[in-house]
Amino acid sequence: MNLDFRNTNSLWCSVAAETLYRAGVRHAVISPGSRNTPLTMALVCNQGIGTTAVLDERSAGFFALGIAKRTGRPVVLLCTSGSAGAHYLPSIIEAKESGTPLIVITADRPPELRDCASGQTIDQQKLYGSFVTFYHELAVPEPRVELLKYLRQTLRHACERAEDGGPVHLNAPFRDPLPPLADGTAEPLAGAVDWDNFFALPELPAVVERSALELCFVEGAERGIIIAGGAAGSGTAENLAKELGWPILADGLAPERLKGSPNAFIVAAYDAVLRDSRCASALKPSHVVLVGEMPASKVLRAWLAALDIPMIHLSSRPDNRDALHGRTRVIRSPLHSQASQRVDAGWKKCWARAESAAQAVLGKVVNQRSFEGAFTRTVAETMTGGQTLFVASSMPVRDLEYFAPVRSDGPRVIANRGANGIDGMLSTALGVAHEGEPTVLLTGDLALLHDTNGFLSASKLSGSLTVVVINNQGGGIFGHLPVAKNNPHFEEYWATPQHVDIGRLCAAYAVPHFIAAIPAELKAMLGVHMDAQGLRVIEVRTDRTNDVTTRQLLLAEAACAAGDAVA
Repeated sequence: MNLDFRNTNSLWCSVAAETLYRAGVRHAVISPGSRNTPLTMALVCNQGIGTTAVLDERSAGFFALGIAKRTGRPVVLLCTSGSAGAHYLPSIIEAKESGTPLIVITADRPPELRDCASGQTIDQQKLYGSFVTFYHELAVPEPRVELLKYLRQTLRHACERAEDGGPVHLNAPFRDPLPPLADGTAEPLAGAVDWDNFFALPELPAVVERSALELCFVEGAERGIIIAGGAAGSGTAENLAKELGWPILADGLAPERLKGSPNAFIVAAYDAVLRDSRCASALKPSHVVLVGEMPASKVLRAWLAALDIPMIHLSSRPDNRDALHGRTRVIRSPLHSQASQRVDAGWKKCWARAESAAQAVLGKVVNQRSFEGAFTRTVAETMTGGQTLFVASSMPVRDLEYFAPVRSDGPRVIANRGANGIDGMLSTALGVAHEGEPTVLLTGDLALLHDTNGFLSASKLSGSLTVVVINNQGGGIFGHLPVAKNNPHFEEYWATPQHVDIGRLCAAYAVPHFIAAIPAELKAMLGVHMDAQGLRVIEVRTDRTNDVTTRQLLLAEAACAAGDAVA
């Protein structure tokens, strides 16, 4: 315990830092500024909390988000007053939509200095609106025990709300003096309070698991599927599959895809399989269990929506996550079937034939020497356990879903799929890698360029991050949309062409840069660099138009092969 009695602000903030530590906070990301000086000093001096200074607030928000996604613990995100906090909004939106625990603290001027043209002051009340799960403006610090108890209780409650899943916002006003200049205001409390007893509170309550629930509607169901999506609980889908005998349709972000049991029946090529009408009809299930978030595949979503069959959604989220508006029952607890099931063996074998036929085609992607999907599969095949793959939105996450193999010894996979945007990819990946496992960021060129200020934090990284940037000089995903056809404005307003020299960009930030021309070169470079400390960028260059055509042909061929296998 390191309480600072030099003045009122220093005591208040050292009590705050100790409370946050005892509530489970282990890291704070700080945007440098003046008004947040008292809390910055307290967090930096608290030996239990690691701190990282990140200059750009937008980047800082995503850096904190990455740490929180990796650890599952609430991370403090602190800035000064004024417009600084506004730059946190994109990361807060992602935290809200992905259920990631952040404790956002915006320092502020006291009430008497607001609405009077005082410098660096804006209205920070409920700055983030409905994108936070809890908001509170802290009292202006005073050296009174009853107010310090209020501070302790409020911060513990904020940590509890964050651990429930999502960001919370605390607005923290401070009067001068901001630095810890001794003024005698807090010294009387040094010996007047039993500080060990003050902090000796019960631990935050653990999540109490309810008793196992019987999966009522599957009694006698012989044709059921389990969909393992992003943020699925590791092992949950496999445990259900073992009890029920159902196949698992595993998204590229699901742990069952790259880190599953070798004995599980995993269907990875479902997007290609279900593109064939024969498969879509023959493989129709009677019941569905969704574990975690729904995969990105529009084909899968459209198929489920058309089936309109009962579905159980196993989720820890308190909000509505059913974008299909189906006949869905949400269960927010561990789920087990208490009855053995008879599975239609012929139907299950039909799934196996379709999967095998489609994978025989999709596996040939590695022969496409300059196709971005081949580089994605190479990353998914090369990385191993004890490493983390952070995959960017847009085309990379979809290519992972299309082309990643089924493995039991692969990396952990993390993504920003709450809001599904390309905001803050580099900064989030830096946060994921910071003090964590060796990490690879798989990203497109536009997503990387959207967050170039993330490079400012390269020197802060304690860990290993390898950025694999697929540079097709624009937004390749839009080539798959109807707007790409016969549109003279498509290239400028949708494809977003860019001609940045990524090598020179990296040189400006003193970041090592390499080029891999073919998948085999990328694999070799990953083997050499992936575990090395620090940040590096491996660029692979592809042709955006050819990528769209190759992807469409491969998926169509795989769908046809699957259809022939079940016909």
